[in-house]
Amino acid sequence: MTENESSRLEFFRGARESAPMLIGLLPFAMILGVQGGQKGMSWLEMLLMTGMNFAGGSEFAAVNLWAHPQPIWLIATVTFMINSRHILMGAALAPFLRDMPLKKALPALFFMCDESWAMGLAEVRRRQALGLPSFNLPFYAGVCAILYSTWIVFATLGAAVGPLFGDVAAWGFGMAFPAVFLVLLRGMWKGFSAALPWLVSLLVAALTYRLAPGAWYVPAGALSGLAVAYFRSGSK
Repeated sequence: MTENESSRLEFFRGARESAPMLIGLLPFAMILGVQGGQKGMSWLEMLLMTGMNFAGGSEFAAVNLWAHPQPIWLIATVTFMINSRHILMGAALAPFLRDMPLKKALPALFFMCDESWAMGLAEVRRRQALGLPSFNLPFYAGVCAILYSTWIVFATLGAAVGPLFGDVAAWGFGMAFPAVFLVLLRGMWKGFSAALPWLVSLLVAALTYRLAPGAWYVPAGALSGLAVAYFRSGSK
Protein backbone atom coordinates (compact mmCIF):
# COMPACT_ATOMS: atom_id res chain seq x y z
CA MET A 1 0.00 0.00 0.00
CA THR A 2 1.38 3.42 -0.97
CA GLU A 3 1.63 6.32 1.46
CA ASN A 4 -1.16 8.19 -0.35
CA GLU A 5 -3.49 5.20 -0.15
CA SER A 6 -2.71 4.74 3.55
CA SER A 7 -3.35 8.43 4.25
CA ARG A 8 -6.67 8.28 2.38
CA LEU A 9 -7.79 5.25 4.37
CA GLU A 10 -6.83 6.92 7.65
CA PHE A 11 -8.69 10.09 6.64
CA PHE A 12 -11.89 8.17 6.00
CA ARG A 13 -11.41 6.17 9.20
CA GLY A 14 -11.26 9.43 11.16
CA ALA A 15 -14.42 10.68 9.44
CA ARG A 16 -16.17 7.36 10.08
CA GLU A 17 -15.22 7.14 13.75
CA SER A 18 -16.33 10.71 14.42
CA ALA A 19 -19.67 10.26 12.62
CA PRO A 20 -21.59 9.01 15.72
CA MET A 21 -20.92 12.37 17.40
CA LEU A 22 -23.02 14.04 14.72
CA ILE A 23 -26.09 12.79 16.59
CA GLY A 24 -25.34 15.47 19.18
CA LEU A 25 -23.48 17.96 16.99
CA LEU A 26 -26.04 18.38 14.21
CA PRO A 27 -29.10 19.39 16.26
CA PHE A 28 -26.95 21.61 18.47
CA ALA A 29 -25.59 23.41 15.40
CA MET A 30 -29.16 23.94 14.21
CA ILE A 31 -30.17 25.31 17.60
CA LEU A 32 -27.23 27.74 17.53
CA GLY A 33 -28.21 28.93 14.07
CA VAL A 34 -31.91 29.24 14.91
CA GLN A 35 -31.17 31.22 18.07
CA GLY A 36 -28.82 33.48 16.12
CA GLY A 37 -31.43 34.04 13.42
CA GLN A 38 -34.03 34.94 16.04
CA LYS A 39 -31.56 37.44 17.54
CA GLY A 40 -31.18 39.16 14.17
CA MET A 41 -28.01 37.48 12.87
CA SER A 42 -27.95 36.87 9.13
CA TRP A 43 -26.93 33.52 7.67
CA LEU A 44 -23.71 35.16 6.43
CA GLU A 45 -22.83 36.43 9.91
CA MET A 46 -23.45 32.96 11.31
CA LEU A 47 -21.32 31.40 8.56
CA LEU A 48 -18.43 33.76 9.30
CA MET A 49 -18.66 33.32 13.07
CA THR A 50 -18.76 29.52 13.01
CA GLY A 51 -16.18 29.30 10.24
CA MET A 52 -13.64 31.59 11.93
CA ASN A 53 -14.33 30.69 15.56
CA PHE A 54 -14.80 26.93 15.60
CA ALA A 55 -15.81 26.62 19.27
CA GLY A 56 -19.42 25.93 20.13
CA GLY A 57 -19.51 27.18 23.72
CA SER A 58 -18.22 30.66 22.94
CA GLU A 59 -20.53 30.90 19.92
CA PHE A 60 -23.59 30.21 22.07
CA ALA A 61 -22.36 32.86 24.51
CA ALA A 62 -21.93 35.36 21.67
CA VAL A 63 -25.45 34.64 20.39
CA ASN A 64 -26.95 35.02 23.87
CA LEU A 65 -25.21 38.39 24.24
CA TRP A 66 -26.11 39.54 20.73
CA ALA A 67 -28.04 42.81 20.84
CA HIS A 68 -28.38 46.18 19.12
CA PRO A 69 -26.21 48.07 19.78
CA GLN A 70 -23.80 45.16 20.10
CA PRO A 71 -21.73 44.87 23.33
CA ILE A 72 -18.53 44.18 21.39
CA TRP A 73 -16.13 44.22 24.34
CA LEU A 74 -18.36 41.99 26.46
CA ILE A 75 -18.74 39.47 23.63
CA ALA A 76 -14.99 39.52 22.95
CA THR A 77 -14.11 39.08 26.63
CA VAL A 78 -16.54 36.23 27.23
CA THR A 79 -15.42 34.54 24.01
CA PHE A 80 -11.79 34.78 25.06
CA MET A 81 -12.48 33.36 28.51
CA ILE A 82 -14.43 30.40 27.15
CA ASN A 83 -11.88 29.73 24.42
CA SER A 84 -8.94 30.02 26.83
CA ARG A 85 -9.22 26.27 27.36
CA HIS A 86 -7.83 25.90 23.85
CA ILE A 87 -4.51 27.21 25.15
CA LEU A 88 -4.23 24.21 27.46
CA MET A 89 -5.58 21.85 24.81
CA GLY A 90 -3.05 23.13 22.31
CA ALA A 91 -0.27 22.77 24.86
CA ALA A 92 -1.26 19.13 25.41
CA LEU A 93 -1.23 18.50 21.66
CA ALA A 94 1.95 20.50 20.91
CA PRO A 95 4.53 17.79 21.85
CA PHE A 96 3.09 15.53 19.16
CA LEU A 97 3.22 18.31 16.54
CA ARG A 98 6.79 19.37 17.32
CA ASP A 99 8.34 17.76 14.23
CA MET A 100 5.53 18.80 11.91
CA PRO A 101 6.04 21.76 9.51
CA LEU A 102 4.08 24.90 10.38
CA LYS A 103 2.00 24.65 7.19
CA LYS A 104 0.49 21.48 8.67
CA ALA A 105 0.68 22.22 12.41
CA LEU A 106 -1.14 25.57 12.25
CA PRO A 107 -4.19 24.23 10.37
CA ALA A 108 -4.29 21.29 12.79
CA LEU A 109 -4.54 23.74 15.69
CA PHE A 110 -7.05 25.98 13.91
CA PHE A 111 -9.49 23.09 13.39
CA MET A 112 -8.98 21.79 16.92
CA CYS A 113 -12.17 21.58 18.96
CA ASP A 114 -13.04 19.58 22.07
CA GLU A 115 -14.08 16.50 20.09
CA SER A 116 -11.21 16.47 17.59
CA TRP A 117 -8.71 17.13 20.39
CA ALA A 118 -10.04 14.24 22.47
CA MET A 119 -10.10 11.86 19.51
CA GLY A 120 -6.65 12.98 18.39
CA LEU A 121 -5.14 12.25 21.81
CA ALA A 122 -6.96 8.91 22.02
CA GLU A 123 -5.42 7.99 18.66
CA VAL A 124 -2.00 9.08 19.95
CA ARG A 125 -2.31 6.69 22.91
CA ARG A 126 -3.43 3.86 20.62
CA ARG A 127 -0.49 4.36 18.26
CA GLN A 128 2.02 4.65 21.10
CA ALA A 129 0.82 1.28 22.44
CA LEU A 130 1.47 -0.19 18.99
CA GLY A 131 4.90 1.41 18.70
CA LEU A 132 3.83 3.69 15.81
CA PRO A 133 4.59 7.41 15.28
CA SER A 134 2.36 9.24 17.74
CA PHE A 135 0.31 11.77 15.79
CA ASN A 136 -1.87 10.51 12.96
CA LEU A 137 -2.51 13.63 10.85
CA PRO A 138 -4.71 12.00 8.16
CA PHE A 139 -6.96 10.48 10.86
CA TYR A 140 -7.14 13.83 12.68
CA ALA A 141 -7.92 15.62 9.41
CA GLY A 142 -10.81 13.24 8.76
CA VAL A 143 -12.24 13.92 12.21
CA CYS A 144 -11.92 17.69 11.78
CA ALA A 145 -13.38 17.66 8.26
CA ILE A 146 -16.64 15.97 9.24
CA LEU A 147 -17.10 17.98 12.46
CA TYR A 148 -16.20 21.37 10.95
CA SER A 149 -18.31 21.02 7.81
CA THR A 150 -21.34 19.73 9.73
CA TRP A 151 -21.14 22.50 12.31
CA ILE A 152 -20.90 25.45 9.92
CA VAL A 153 -23.41 24.08 7.38
CA PHE A 154 -26.19 23.36 9.86
CA ALA A 155 -25.56 26.47 11.98
CA THR A 156 -25.81 28.57 8.81
CA LEU A 157 -28.96 26.72 7.76
CA GLY A 158 -30.44 27.30 11.20
CA ALA A 159 -29.76 31.04 10.97
CA ALA A 160 -31.45 31.18 7.57
CA VAL A 161 -34.66 29.56 8.83
CA GLY A 162 -34.44 30.70 12.46
CA PRO A 163 -37.19 33.35 12.36
CA LEU A 164 -39.66 30.65 11.24
CA PHE A 165 -39.31 28.67 14.47
CA GLY A 166 -40.54 29.25 17.99
CA ASP A 167 -38.66 28.55 21.20
CA VAL A 168 -36.20 25.84 20.10
CA ALA A 169 -34.98 25.36 23.67
CA ALA A 170 -38.30 23.68 24.41
CA TRP A 171 -37.50 20.90 21.95
CA GLY A 172 -35.11 19.25 24.38
CA PHE A 173 -32.19 18.95 21.93
CA GLY A 174 -30.01 20.87 24.38
CA MET A 175 -29.11 17.62 26.13
CA ALA A 176 -27.58 16.10 22.99
CA PHE A 177 -24.33 18.07 23.10
CA PRO A 178 -23.63 17.54 26.84
CA ALA A 179 -24.15 13.82 26.17
CA VAL A 180 -21.33 13.94 23.62
CA PHE A 181 -19.02 15.56 26.19
CA LEU A 182 -19.89 12.90 28.76
CA VAL A 183 -18.87 10.21 26.27
CA LEU A 184 -15.58 12.02 25.60
CA LEU A 185 -14.98 12.44 29.33
CA ARG A 186 -15.55 8.73 29.90
CA GLY A 187 -12.93 7.88 27.31
CA MET A 188 -10.37 10.19 28.97
CA TRP A 189 -11.23 9.43 32.59
CA LYS A 190 -8.15 8.99 34.78
CA GLY A 191 -9.80 9.14 38.18
CA PHE A 192 -11.51 11.72 40.37
CA SER A 193 -8.31 13.51 41.33
CA ALA A 194 -7.51 14.43 37.73
CA ALA A 195 -11.08 15.67 37.23
CA LEU A 196 -11.07 17.91 40.33
CA PRO A 197 -10.41 21.18 38.39
CA TRP A 198 -13.38 20.39 36.13
CA LEU A 199 -15.64 19.76 39.13
CA VAL A 200 -14.58 22.98 40.88
CA SER A 201 -15.07 24.94 37.67
CA LEU A 202 -18.56 23.47 37.26
CA LEU A 203 -19.63 24.22 40.84
CA VAL A 204 -18.25 27.78 40.85
CA ALA A 205 -19.82 28.55 37.46
CA ALA A 206 -23.19 27.18 38.58
CA LEU A 207 -23.12 29.14 41.85
CA THR A 208 -22.09 32.35 40.08
CA TYR A 209 -24.83 31.86 37.49
CA ARG A 210 -27.39 31.70 40.30
CA LEU A 211 -26.05 34.64 42.29
CA ALA A 212 -24.65 37.14 39.76
CA PRO A 213 -26.41 38.65 36.74
CA GLY A 214 -24.89 38.61 33.28
CA ALA A 215 -22.15 36.31 31.99
CA TRP A 216 -19.83 36.47 35.01
CA TYR A 217 -20.22 32.73 35.54
CA VAL A 218 -17.97 32.18 32.49
CA PRO A 219 -14.77 33.82 33.81
CA ALA A 220 -15.56 32.62 37.34
CA GLY A 221 -15.73 28.99 36.27
CA ALA A 222 -12.70 29.24 33.98
CA LEU A 223 -10.45 30.99 36.51
CA SER A 224 -11.41 28.72 39.41
CA GLY A 225 -10.67 25.60 37.36
CA LEU A 226 -7.32 26.99 36.23
CA ALA A 227 -6.43 27.97 39.80
CA VAL A 228 -7.14 24.46 41.11
CA ALA A 229 -5.11 22.90 38.27
CA TYR A 230 -2.20 25.29 38.98
CA PHE A 231 -2.04 24.67 42.73
CA ARG A 232 -2.43 20.92 42.27
CA SER A 233 0.48 20.84 39.83
CA GLY A 234 2.60 22.91 42.21
CA SER A 235 1.93 20.58 45.14
CA LYS A 236 3.27 17.52 43.32
